[in-house]
Amino acid sequence: MKKYYLIFAIILVLAVIIGGCGNKNETADITESGEITDGADETMKEDNNASYGTEESEAVKPSCVLVIEANGKIFYANIENNPSAEAFIEKLSSEEISVEMRDYGNFEKVGSLPWDLPRSDRQITTKPGDVILYQGSQITVYYDENSWNFTKLAKIGNTSKDELLEAFGEGDVTVKFRLEWGE
Repeated sequence: MKKYYLIFAIILVLAVIIGGCGNKNETADITESGEITDGADETMKEDNNASYGTEESEAVKPSCVLVIEANGKIFYANIENNPSAEAFIEKLSSEEISVEMRDYGNFEKVGSLPWDLPRSDRQITTKPGDVILYQGSQITVYYDENSWNFTKLAKIGNTSKDELLEAFGEGDVTVKFRLEWGE
């Protein structure tokens, strides 16, 4: 009987590893102070830790947060729950990317991704800090509002238009995108 529990545990661990962090409910949260958390309260963490080794234990899925760096300033973004964001995370799981971005329309920085992503477009109005996929191959970071059919990939937490403008500056900028993993 114990052999079946061991097999079940191994399968569960493999599912966690393969599953990644594409689900918004499993991504890290950014607190008011800028601290990265996994979104679970301490009671839930204690309950999960106490139940390891029992039938009722639930695997803790690794979570990730999108890290965006521009001119030495680092921003953390919560990842959206859609096929485009999941594909973006899958691509970034193997490597960090640098994107040459330029100002467009005085409300966003836009640059070409090294690969195409599937689109999950819908009519939205962007807000400062939105990270958007445009036409499947362009990534944009918004510092103002714009309405259009877009695919939202992520949202930078705890930032303002002025902070984004200061970091991304005027004109062209090289922006790095990577993932940070946690539990």
